[in-house]
Amino acid sequence: MLKKSNKDLPVAVLFLLPSLIGFVVFTGIPIIAALVLSFYDWNLLTTPKFIGLQNYQNLFGSDPIFLKVLWNTLYFVLGSVPLSIILALIVALLLNQKLKAVAFLRAGYFLPVVSSIVAASLVWKWIFNPDFGIVNDLLRMVGISNPPKWITSTVWAMPSIIIVAIWKNVGYNMVIFLAGLQDIPKDLYEAGEIDGANKWQLFWNITLPMLSPTTFFITVISIIGSFQVFGQALVMTEGGPGISTNTIVFYIYQNAFVFFKMGYAAASAWVLFFIILLFTLIQARIGKKRGAL
Repeated sequence: MLKKSNKDLPVAVLFLLPSLIGFVVFTGIPIIAALVLSFYDWNLLTTPKFIGLQNYQNLFGSDPIFLKVLWNTLYFVLGSVPLSIILALIVALLLNQKLKAVAFLRAGYFLPVVSSIVAASLVWKWIFNPDFGIVNDLLRMVGISNPPKWITSTVWAMPSIIIVAIWKNVGYNMVIFLAGLQDIPKDLYEAGEIDGANKWQLFWNITLPMLSPTTFFITVISIIGSFQVFGQALVMTEGGPGISTNTIVFYIYQNAFVFFKMGYAAASAWVLFFIILLFTLIQARIGKKRGAL
């Protein structure tokens, strides 16, 4: 058996080689290049100048905008991820029933996932327009004479982007929750009903524990994705008003392609990488203790 495995190894490597080459060329080399570039001062036109850790020191020592951007990103993560997961679970529970046109409803909830983030953000930008947007028109119809300014307000701009992110991500999380719900053995529910458990007790003692690995997976990918929010901030608010919706990825984009501070942008990208890595390790540790891994 071992000899056969060794004989098949070159064939397996040959099949994996195109993907491996693609990963090295389009992911591995850019990652290494970004790491090297983070120690340089370069504006795309002049010769790169080695400055060591100066870019990292400036990020945390003399750049108040970066600290504000970090807070904005954390605000977005804390505002969007829990609500997205809770709503996705509720929708999944509802659509896990034997309903008429359930396939149509599932497709409808999943539709925002496959829609273009640019097109969706443009539509939501109109919806949240403080003067003629449909949201404020509805609020005025119910008697609110001074509705929020939404994307033009430093207070409401980030919640507007959070709402769009939840709308777009709920469908994806719902599908994963549906898969987890359908994988739970029906015998467990039957045994619980025989013991006299009501629906809430069945949900709390069977559904939630059995969904722990699914919930852990969704939480990890949601946090990773939320830290990389960019499209909504670019299209809906351009990081404004002021810098109230400027996120880390948007700040990286600005430094790289607006201010042409490529080394500074690369350093910011690596800070983002370590932040995501830290959160992922913390979640992995928590998941392992709770038996989700």
